[in-house]
Amino acid sequence: MGRVNRTRSGGPAGANLGAVRSHNTALVLGLLRDAGAEGISRLEIAERTGLTPQAVSKITARLRDEGLAAEAGRRASTGGKPRTVLRLVPDAGHAAGVHLDRDELRVVLADLDGAVVGEHRAALDLGAGARAVLDALCGTVEALVADRLGGPGPGAGGLAGVTSLLGVGVALPGPLDHAHGILHRVTGFPEWDGFPLRDALTERLGVPVAVDKDTNAAALGLAVGDAEGTAGDSFAYLHLGTGLGAGLVIGGTVHRGTRTGAGEFGHQVIQLDGPPCECGDRGCVEALCLRAVARGEVAEAARVLGVAAGNLVGLLDIDVVLLGGRTIAGAPEAYVRGVGEVLAARARREGAPAGGVPVRVAPRGERAVAEGAAQLLLAPLFGHAVT
Repeated sequence: MGRVNRTRSGGPAGANLGAVRSHNTALVLGLLRDAGAEGISRLEIAERTGLTPQAVSKITARLRDEGLAAEAGRRASTGGKPRTVLRLVPDAGHAAGVHLDRDELRVVLADLDGAVVGEHRAALDLGAGARAVLDALCGTVEALVADRLGGPGPGAGGLAGVTSLLGVGVALPGPLDHAHGILHRVTGFPEWDGFPLRDALTERLGVPVAVDKDTNAAALGLAVGDAEGTAGDSFAYLHLGTGLGAGLVIGGTVHRGTRTGAGEFGHQVIQLDGPPCECGDRGCVEALCLRAVARGEVAEAARVLGVAAGNLVGLLDIDVVLLGGRTIAGAPEAYVRGVGEVLAARARREGAPAGGVPVRVAPRGERAVAEGAAQLLLAPLFGHAVT
């Protein structure tokens, strides 16, 4: 979640400069969203942001003209006439979020509040080749948008004419170049190495496209939404599905690293000369964990995951570990218990006064990645950095 400056009253601080108009607008939109259906007055916005009342009036007038804000009634004031309160109009804008997994495609359509208003799932083979995968992805997104927003539908030349669609966020296994939307050697699918996914989808769909790792997208969605269970500024989202990865939130912001390669959690070696991994190394936690899963040994898979999570906790001193993904969803209590026991034992050995780091199932279930992918487009609108 992006950091913003704060006023003495605790609200986000704005700047009365034309060069930061979009920044100030984002602050106002964020307050409107947080206020919900009850709304917020212009005076309250000014007090919380440090913007002048005149600046707030100009911004809110523009937002009303654009259909993003509307009146939510009037509120009694301490003196003078009642104050008009404004609210966000959630259905004034939408973003599509795509979880492109190795064997499945999940697409959601989210409004400005982040609420999912449509969803579609389909089987997919990531190894079928770029053309087949892009055809399936674009066709599914276009069909969902057409169904919910009245778009032109699949094969009708993209989505450029759908005015309420902000764009499409796509999340898939890494590693990849988040900044340029270029894939690297996706584990098990080396043929995708160097593929410019963002540019290819932008050309096909005709709307802005953002690309990120599945784990980073999920972590962003959880952080921006202040989801229950993410208390604190630092947490790790561990995703165990067809692969294993981590999304890291440190100081309230998704941590990607200099080369956007942070979170390749599944390829830390924890057993020298262990079983081969598809990444080319041996003894990776992903290989060990997935082998235990394949044998039906959930307790062993959870123990292996706990050992790797303990390494992460020791390195980063994070506040909480969140578990998600299709495999976790199959036996959530067993994984929480197994990982928690390993972390608690580590904490006892180290004499940690507060005990082990809490382990919880991540909110939003198997939709966490797709919803986070939609936030790649939505979050910047409200002033949250995603880079």
